[in-house]
Amino acid sequence: MAHIPKGNTAQLELVTFEQARAAADRPNPDYDIEKWLYAPPFYSEYRYILGTRGKNPLICIGINPSTAQPDNLDNTLKSVERIALGNGFDSFIMFNVYAQRATNPDAMERTCNMALHRENLEAFRYVLSISDHPAVWAAWGAIIEKRAYLSACVRDMLAVGAEYGAAWYCAGAITKKGHPHHPLYLRKDEKIKPFDVSTYLDRLQEIL
Repeated sequence: MAHIPKGNTAQLELVTFEQARAAADRPNPDYDIEKWLYAPPFYSEYRYILGTRGKNPLICIGINPSTAQPDNLDNTLKSVERIALGNGFDSFIMFNVYAQRATNPDAMERTCNMALHRENLEAFRYVLSISDHPAVWAAWGAIIEKRAYLSACVRDMLAVGAEYGAAWYCAGAITKKGHPHHPLYLRKDEKIKPFDVSTYLDRLQEIL
């Protein structure tokens, strides 16, 4: 199944992250809420977070969500889970630079919906607060070049991460342009390594 956005997210009445998180903690007939963290806890045009519950998650950052849901992970999230567990984390959280669902990033909206971005940052604050030493895995690949607003979104995330003492990592080979590797096609025993997001963003500004 592919997800093609039905329209501009600015036309939607957004569920705030706080509302989505509260709903995610209520019993759900579709999946085990003791295992899964899913907000909003239903399929929609956007997704803030999807992952497993734990005290020491690896927070993986992609560009935007596709169709994955609890108990129905796509190959990207299956790889994320393997690498998180293989690096000693007890859980994983899939987060994204931009929350709009689109299987093909070319279908993402061309203008940033700042209301959606603000709620996404609230979601980021929440996932950073789960552990005392949050680990953030940059894993968006060259897709960040698809939209001009994406790098600005990452800068905002970097600032929020600094508030929580987040350590940034990557996995696999860095591309020629300096982009962190996408989770697909990584060895299952791939180890994460430190990633200087600030320097990367400065160089990215020259590319875009």
